[in-house]
Formats: sequence, C-alpha cells, structure tokens
Amino acid sequence: MLLNAVIIEDERKGLVNLKNMLQLHCPDLEVVGEADGVATGVALFAQPDLHVDVAFMDINLSDGKVFRLLDEIRPIDFDVIFVTAYDQFAMKAFDYSGIGYILKPIDPDRLVEAVGRVKPRQQARTDERIAAMRQYQGNPNTFKKLPIGAVDGMRFEEISNIVRFEADDNYTHIHLRDGQRITASRTIKHYEDLLAHCNFYRVHKGHVINMNYMKRFIKGEGGYLIMEDGKRIDVSRRRRPAFLTRLRALQELN
Repeated sequence: MLLNAVIIEDERKGLVNLKNMLQLHCPDLEVVGEADGVATGVALFAQPDLHVDVAFMDINLSDGKVFRLLDEIRPIDFDVIFVTAYDQFAMKAFDYSGIGYILKPIDPDRLVEAVGRVKPRQQARTDERIAAMRQYQGNPNTFKKLPIGAVDGMRFEEISNIVRFEADDNYTHIHLRDGQRITASRTIKHYEDLLAHCNFYRVHKGHVINMNYMKRFIKGEGGYLIMEDGKRIDVSRRRRPAFLTRLRALQELN
C-alpha cells in the first residue's frame, strides 16, 4: 500500500535530506506536500484534495511549536512521526503515548522502522495519542493510561488494570485484570523500561509483572509467583536476589 506523506520542517537542508532518505529507503511512501512552519502547514492541510497518511513534523518551527499547527487542523486522521533533536524527557513522552519519532541526525534503519509502524487512518487515534503525550509532558505523575499499539489497532488501557506482560518474540501479550489479553507489536523490554517506576518488575526473561497483583511467592530452588489471575510465573535464578530485595523493600514500606 502506497502511503502519502507530508513534511513540516523549517530547515531547508533538513527537509531535503529527509525527502531523499524517504525516497531511497521507503519506496512505498510518496511525499505529497511540504511546509516550513505553522502558518504554511495550516494552509497545506487546508487543501481539499490533500490526502495524508503520515506527517513528518519538526517540533520547533520558525513561527512556533508544531502543536499550534496540530490544534488548528484537528481532528487529526493521519499518523504523526516527530523528527527532533535528542531530549530524554521528550523521548519518554513519545514512548508513553505511542507517538513515532526519529532523532536527528536521521538513522536510515530507525526511519524505516518508524514508517513500518504507521497505523491505517481509522486506527491511528492520533488525537488521543498526542493528548496523552502532552499530558505526560505537563505532569508525568498524572499519567494513568498506556497507549498500546496492538495488532488490531491503537488501544488505551488503564495502567492499574494491567496484571502482567508476557513475551512472544518481538510481540508482547498484555494480560488485563478482567481476563482480556492484548497482543502488542512491541518487545517486553519496551514495557519493562517504560513502567519500571509504576511498580512493574521483570522477574523472568519472558515476564514483567504488576507487583500489585502478586498473590503468593513460593520459595524453593527456583521460586515462583502466583498472580491474582491464577497464573504461575517463574522467577529466574539470575533475577531472584534483586527481586527478593524489592519484596523486602515493599514489606518495610507496609
């Protein structure tokens, strides 16, 4: 399927470089429009015959932040990939919200990967993902929902309802409190890093658990957990000492 793309970038050299890289590495994508700022971007999207599947956007434009442009053209029915300089806090916000991003200078492999994650228009839910990103940027401690790029589209789930993550090669099965299972197109390492501060812990190479849903820890040569959903989760020998330290810390808090 051919994807129609637009580029919003105020540095001419950067715009030309991105166009060339897309032409070279992403043959199933065609650039159908470009703009160099908020005002010209609004004019571009106002064109009645413009059909966009994905927009590559620099965050800082000469006449303001690109979010001003996004606010002007809502509702947004296309996917967005931000092209930006490294910023650790911004990267965390992108990861939380499921928004695609590419760091400058652009790595071709990362570009191909980001384009490969573009969601069909009816599944992108870009408005919600950008709202989640901006909420996290405003106050990360209030972030309660996790956007999940599932195989059947984008979903938003309450973090507190996630019982555990189960690895399946480059996919992850997410088990919810009500018994539902969502298959996400991300590795378990992604969720381990993302939710470490939310009381999630990787007890095995194949399992990240929400420690709020532990029911019992059975000691023994290997040791394993019984979760509230009845699942037995092995605790790997290598991870067991650190896990027991974490359990002791929880006991002290209580």
